[in-house]
Amino acid sequence: MAASQAYLDKAQLRQSYRNVWHTDLTNAITADFTCCCLSLWCGPCVSYMLRKRALYNDMSRYVCCAGYMPCSGRCGESNCPEVCLATEVFCCFGNSVASTRFLLQDEFNIQTTQCDNCIIGFMFCLQQFACICSLVACIVGSEELSEASQLISCISNMVYWTVCSCMQTQHKVEMDKRDGKFGPMTVPPMQQMSRIDQPVPPYVGYAPQAQPAYYR
Repeated sequence: MAASQAYLDKAQLRQSYRNVWHTDLTNAITADFTCCCLSLWCGPCVSYMLRKRALYNDMSRYVCCAGYMPCSGRCGESNCPEVCLATEVFCCFGNSVASTRFLLQDEFNIQTTQCDNCIIGFMFCLQQFACICSLVACIVGSEELSEASQLISCISNMVYWTVCSCMQTQHKVEMDKRDGKFGPMTVPPMQQMSRIDQPVPPYVGYAPQAQPAYYR
């Protein structure tokens, strides 16, 4: 119960972060078209590479789902982190993308803009709606409803993979910035990679910046 409350408190804290992503979801495809396409067609592979890169290629730091899920630290990650990460990105792809996102947000004090939140929220709502339609069609047994539910599920899947590919591109661009493509950055020490036990992340790499007017 205490752990769940800590996760909720951390999620609320992210709303007060003062930095913003180098690119938002709507501009991710233009920021790095190649990465966006690769993320769309081979999402788990990109998720693997981005998580490893987020950990500065130091797999001794790896914890399942970056420490944000109940299974974290209980999967024998320290014995074979590469295999555990591969299992995570293929079996829990959505969680792997979200965990890398939280990792970067907490490390660099990055908030998600209202526009990005709306896009992500729409994706989740559409998935829930598709699930409900499928259940109703299954219970009623109507062929018309079944066809409609399949169409909605198809649209939901398209939106899901598109948003995930844009999110992964957003993460990649952010790490390009971190790694010096847009200016010099510094590697944080090990203790600053902690998430739940760190109420307010320190300023690492990014100086506090004013939020653009169009993000307010």
